[in-house]
Amino acid sequence: MTGLVALLRAAAALRPLARRTVILGTGPMARTVAREIAARPGCREAVVGVVAESSDAAPRAFGSPVLGGLADLDEVLRRAAPGRVIVALRDRRGRLPVESLLDARVRGVAVEEATDVLERLTGKIAIEAVTPGSLAFSSEFRSRRLHDAVARALSVALAVAALVLLAPLLVLIALAIRLDSSGPILFVQERAGLRGRTFRLLKFRTMHAPDGPTTLWARDNGDRITRIGGWLRRFRLDELPQFVNVLRGDMNLIGPRPQPLPNCELFSRTVPYYRLRSSVRPGVTGWAQVRYGYANDLEEETEKMRYDLYYIKHRSVWLDVRILLDTVRAVLTGGVDGARESADSVPARGGMALLPRIQPRHGAGRGHRMRSRVAPLGMGGDPHRRSGPRFP
Repeated sequence: MTGLVALLRAAAALRPLARRTVILGTGPMARTVAREIAARPGCREAVVGVVAESSDAAPRAFGSPVLGGLADLDEVLRRAAPGRVIVALRDRRGRLPVESLLDARVRGVAVEEATDVLERLTGKIAIEAVTPGSLAFSSEFRSRRLHDAVARALSVALAVAALVLLAPLLVLIALAIRLDSSGPILFVQERAGLRGRTFRLLKFRTMHAPDGPTTLWARDNGDRITRIGGWLRRFRLDELPQFVNVLRGDMNLIGPRPQPLPNCELFSRTVPYYRLRSSVRPGVTGWAQVRYGYANDLEEETEKMRYDLYYIKHRSVWLDVRILLDTVRAVLTGGVDGARESADSVPARGGMALLPRIQPRHGAGRGHRMRSRVAPLGMGGDPHRRSGPRFP
């Protein structure tokens, strides 16, 4: 049996039925596309070569042979006979071989943008590589009234059912919090919701009150987590009171997580397209949560935004069902990393520094260290942070 499994894996790695793919470009975007395809043995794509952007390119680029330059594209496509060409040029102005690509399209060769390929492979959008115009003219960024109506109805129905069925558990958690530590049972915080409207988010309190100024990032507040709070966080049970927010109309069951107001203002200034998150109702759980987890600095928040933008673009009932199933699995297995979206607290006597401590990109060695670094096109990050399933 072990030998059969190894044989099947080896056959999958060879990708005998994969579509032959040629990548135009040798820059960061092309490298990212090649890496993402190679990282998925079950992917039905096989990179057979790369077309260099300059005539003095090396014979190989990121593990694939360089088949020629842009001026030789017609001959390269004739010899390689690809089923798809991925355009990943660093600079297209006056260099994009439009006629050759059109001829290839007529012959049945698929021609795709690198950003579209990465979106399909990773389940996120490379926000540093897309332009406002491409988003504005995209047919997929549109109002989805039917989905929004169905999602709202299902959210209300499930919230009512959850509050009724879980009422005994909610009472037990409240008693445990009261016996475990002093302070209120619920943590209440103002968050930004649909179209930027402010609402009061409810959670079970999981931390002691701070002794002095602190930040909203959880890793700066780990010593304040109560005994029962650590258990509630692991299984996401501290989020259960948000079913009340769903009934109030503040949230849906599925959607981008709502941010504290100071963080929202900061991210709107620094994270590309961040304001688009407010175009949909926030959720108790979301695509970014099941795919990436919780953010603890600006770099990680930017990574989460890539997943949130993907959800806004592709939201559907089927995607919501997938997110819900992944969330249930995470709750049952305790599959949540130690980082949380923000630290909950009651106001300290010395006040509370609401803005997170942000370390400049080139300020390594000063202040706290970033746990993840963004690749040139923002498609990097620690793969172990992705708690959800990967796309094939």
